[in-house]
Amino acid sequence: MPSSDLERIAAIADPYQLIRAATERLSAAQQEVTELARLRRRIIQELHAQGISYAQIAEQAGLSRGRIHQIKHTGPAPEGAFLGTGTLTLATPLKREAGNARPVVAMEDVTAAKRLEDLARGFGLAVSLEHVPLGGDIDLNRPNLIVICGPKLSPIMAELYESDPVFEWIKDGAWTLKDRRTGQSYRSGEDSDPPRPVDYAYLGRLARPDGDGSVLVFTGIHPQGTLGVVDLLTSEIATLWGQVGDHRFSTVVAVEYDPATGEPVRAELASPLYRHEDT
Repeated sequence: MPSSDLERIAAIADPYQLIRAATERLSAAQQEVTELARLRRRIIQELHAQGISYAQIAEQAGLSRGRIHQIKHTGPAPEGAFLGTGTLTLATPLKREAGNARPVVAMEDVTAAKRLEDLARGFGLAVSLEHVPLGGDIDLNRPNLIVICGPKLSPIMAELYESDPVFEWIKDGAWTLKDRRTGQSYRSGEDSDPPRPVDYAYLGRLARPDGDGSVLVFTGIHPQGTLGVVDLLTSEIATLWGQVGDHRFSTVVAVEYDPATGEPVRAELASPLYRHEDT
């Protein structure tokens, strides 16, 4: 803790305010330690991947070879940064169901958020949960924000999706995703004739409206697709991180699911993984 922060907190006269301030600063310091450890491990892995030996890294960094090995294999994994750093804010939409006076959250969104929260905490990330309110008014200009919401429930999210240079959401009886580059359209099996237990989902990192950062967003055409994205992230986050890092991108995920439970049985990329700086 910087001496200025320590002196400031130690000078607080009210003991309860001092306890609160010390607790908050300790939490922030722990997050900083976690992210520094993640960054250090990532750089060691990148240097080694470039052909630099651990002995050379150790010599240049002023550490022992054994310590470099230890750092590479312990601590928070670099791919956790795919989700963000520090404290993540994870937002899921409220919906108004027929015959229900109170707004509700779809059970699939609750399940997806819980599984994503578990994944994030496994990478040493803190998670704060919130809801996209009815009407879809959400502030996207915040760091480390993940939003599980489609264009139907939020005009703000619809506008964000429109900024994607590759994919567009089209409402023609049923929602579909279209790849502007290839002309390929992705239509849920639920909306096909005959119906099939297959859904498609959007996954991307898009520029915030203020241009000062990015927002990680995903949603299925139907709820099964949303669960499938989390399933893909859980199993393939290291590969996704290796391909796009923290750059802006978008892709379509194909999800096969159990028609009885809605649980994904297979999730994979259905489209290319487009890095937006390359489009």
